Amino acid sequence: MQLQVTNSPFSQEQVELLNRLLPSLTESQQIWLTGYLFARQTAVGATAATELEAATAATSAAEVISIASQAPVSREVTVLFGSQTGNSQRIATSLSRKLEEQGFQVTLAAMNKFKTNGLKKVENLFLVVSTHGEGEPPDNARAFHEFVYSKRAPQLENLNFSVLSLGDTSYEFFCQTGKDFDQRLEELGGKRLVPRVDCDLDYDEPVAGWIGQVISSLNEGLNAASGSSDTVKETSSTSSEPSAYSRTNPFKAEVLANVNLNGRGSDRETRHLELSLEGSGLQYEPGDSLGVYPENHPDLVDAIIHELGFSLIDSVPINKNGEQASLREALLKHYEITALTKPLLTQAAQLTSNTALQELLAPGQEQALKSYINGRDLLDLIQDFKPWQLTPSSFVAILRKLPARLYSIASSFKANEDEVHLTVRAVRYEAHGRDRYGVCSVHCAERVQAGDSLPIYIQQNPNFKLPADPETPIIMVGPGTGVAPFRAFLEEREELGAEGKSWLFYGDRHFVTDFLYQTDWQRMLKDGVLTKLDVAFSRDTEEKVYVQHRLLEKSRELFQWLQEGAYVYICGDEKHMAHDVHAALITVIQQEGGKSAEEAAAYLDDLQQQQRYQRDVY
Repeated sequence: MQLQVTNSPFSQEQVELLNRLLPSLTESQQIWLTGYLFARQTAVGATAATELEAATAATSAAEVISIASQAPVSREVTVLFGSQTGNSQRIATSLSRKLEEQGFQVTLAAMNKFKTNGLKKVENLFLVVSTHGEGEPPDNARAFHEFVYSKRAPQLENLNFSVLSLGDTSYEFFCQTGKDFDQRLEELGGKRLVPRVDCDLDYDEPVAGWIGQVISSLNEGLNAASGSSDTVKETSSTSSEPSAYSRTNPFKAEVLANVNLNGRGSDRETRHLELSLEGSGLQYEPGDSLGVYPENHPDLVDAIIHELGFSLIDSVPINKNGEQASLREALLKHYEITALTKPLLTQAAQLTSNTALQELLAPGQEQALKSYINGRDLLDLIQDFKPWQLTPSSFVAILRKLPARLYSIASSFKANEDEVHLTVRAVRYEAHGRDRYGVCSVHCAERVQAGDSLPIYIQQNPNFKLPADPETPIIMVGPGTGVAPFRAFLEEREELGAEGKSWLFYGDRHFVTDFLYQTDWQRMLKDGVLTKLDVAFSRDTEEKVYVQHRLLEKSRELFQWLQEGAYVYICGDEKHMAHDVHAALITVIQQEGGKSAEEAAAYLDDLQQQQRYQRDVY
């Protein structure tokens, strides 16, 4: 087939060059080029790989594709996901649908639902997994991760596999869980059908590329095995995607109310936002999250432009489709400017004659780099490593897209039709001699009023859901803004007339000024929607008391609820609170159940396997 300007995205000059080149390529050259282009696209913006690294990765990719084209491939495919917020599950589901459209027999499962004794029999395995916390697997991937790294893991000489990992380059252990699985499956004898792809927050394009490579490689293997030259069935990248508003097509929701929940004199500011969903067709369930696309602080945007000596109205691209906007609008709404990452600094180092940045990125300087990145933003980078040799366009080219912020939904759709409520605590702090702030939280606190609109989408979270049986007891632990989803839980149960017992553990600093949704809880207690409420206000007593202390104080009754089949939910800070609550639960089970520490941990793991222990932590 001859390329033409009308059937390709290339210019006339590019079409003429490609039509002269492509017919002259051997089969092995075509395979190498396919791998090179895929590896190069994966490297851009994700790992900041050099051209040499990209070429090396391409050779590896080409070798894998070449092997796959010669080795028989089964039509049976297993797709496993490890997901905390639901992103990996959605991608795995999308891959499964597209594979089924190609005639493959697909087994789709969460990693904690997959029977590990069947791993030896799997021939084609595709893992989609996020990284949680400091390089840790998400809750529903933890057991599978431990298994493949254990002595019980089988040799997998007959396994073809590929890994898609989700992460955030602003974290030190970017996509670590995916890297772990990729390395371990190779150590066990597996062969990569497609090289691992590590995705940053803006993952749509690399995900689409990975799915295309998986489908292409599987079909090439089948065709090679059968001697057939059948072409791959054409599938639209959007054929199975919903047409409603989504992460890539957000709905502009009108703000109906924006109220400060903290009392006068509090050193905290927590906003209760009510947004209209009218006309969107969007719906949600308790436990889901709302993605909000914020705007950067205009003062920081103006300071960056001034420091670089650019004009506010300089025109720059805002996406890969070539759309343009003023530099000020681009930095306000489209690009991230408050977080530094190693890939960003690596690219920036090519645009300054200041050798100090190259020195900071040198091998052996990992701790110094980590220390520099912590608490600094783009303005710091620009001020610390000038002079810069760049244009407005080359400047924005190294920035990643401004990601949405996710907030646990604080309302039940059944109780508030065509509305969604959020609980957002304004983040403000001082670092490196300058005031800093949370992008979305301060945007909502300072610059959003009733009548304004916010671009939003629903993020379903199938891993944080009420029990199917409304009579099942529930235990909810949610200090601070972590209480938001439990307001949704209880509103939902109230609408359903559920009679199952409910117990809320809530904590904050001061009873008088920081008791979020106090009147809601008091009304629900009075009406019987909420059975029990235990609170911990850490700054009201000489010795600080937190929610985990209340759990230990109520250990006997708490364990009784667990024995009666109660579900346990934790929402809030992962680094400190969630770990402390987890440890408290193990202590409760150990003491009240007469178990060893290992048996108590196994008891809690079993609850997690049964989905009776669910966490929405961040």
